[in-house]
Amino acid sequence: MVRPEGLEPPAYWFEASRSIQLSYGRMASSYHPNEHRFTMAVETEIKLRLSEGPERARAILEQHGFHATGPRELETNQTFDVPGSELRQTARLLRVRSAGGRWTVTYKGPPIASDRHKSREEIETEVSDGVAFGHILARLGYQPSFAYEKFRTTFEAAGEDGIVALDETPIGDFLELEGSGSWIDQTAVTLGFAPADYITSSYAALYEEYRRTHGTVPRDMQFHSP
Repeated sequence: MVRPEGLEPPAYWFEASRSIQLSYGRMASSYHPNEHRFTMAVETEIKLRLSEGPERARAILEQHGFHATGPRELETNQTFDVPGSELRQTARLLRVRSAGGRWTVTYKGPPIASDRHKSREEIETEVSDGVAFGHILARLGYQPSFAYEKFRTTFEAAGEDGIVALDETPIGDFLELEGSGSWIDQTAVTLGFAPADYITSSYAALYEEYRRTHGTVPRDMQFHSP
């Protein structure tokens, strides 16, 4: 697959959105200095590897009452780190994402101890120009780290308190379940999975494992590297 062109909007002044995006099943607290909203959240999620392709997964989701909340979109993600990879070494993440003509900046903290789910602090907001924001990060001493792409379709079911994302990546297809731990366990069983199938690794970690077993592959997880 080839990455579609025209993903980068023209550069203009960076403007932080005052609306912070929160996912289902998260607990949040807010702080409002000078009326600018600052929200912290905890996300809980797992991944499930698919063996029969995205169309089969879509059919199973729809069979159990889930419906797509929007179109299938290409997400391009660029993570940033400081020299010495301090963020990665401490299991933290700073990411700029482009999807559907929108830019999102996300910070994720270290995973919180959990028995089989992955929970971590997440702070996320939209920005008007991700390219300009990347230049700001560079001036502050950050540098591009791992980049990755995936096609994502998000699903919800009426009355459910979680979301399911269908991710098509260069290393395979996955479902990502995000919500409360009990909702994740119940939904996984409904879709035909067991706790033994849960994956809590990030896409960066999964791709690093993939590179170790597939010889010479690009450093970044992309459908097409320019």
